[in-house]
Amino acid sequence: MNIFISNLSYSVKDADLNQLFSEYGEISSAKVIMDRETGRSRGFGFVEMPDEAAGQKAINELNGCEYDGKVINVNVAKPKENRDGNRGGGYNRGGGNDRRGGGYERRRY
Repeated sequence: MNIFISNLSYSVKDADLNQLFSEYGEISSAKVIMDRETGRSRGFGFVEMPDEAAGQKAINELNGCEYDGKVINVNVAKPKENRDGNRGGGYNRGGGNDRRGGGYERRRY
């Protein structure tokens, strides 16, 4: 069972998540997601537990609990949606019948 944990304190590390969830059963992996550019925690993470019952017990008991000074949210992780690589963006995307396009084009008067 893959578990999503949000609203984590920025000081929480992988080992902290592992320790917190190991009270409920075997942990396959525990990962706090870090910002690629700053190297700082993004405030959420994932724990993988092979035993569904243990994972559900952890979710039931830890969701809404205070951990490291913050009330954490613990839920079953939703599967990652496939992305086609087009993440959009607002600069000059066009669309519709608006000849100017979208985005941040400077208007000349």
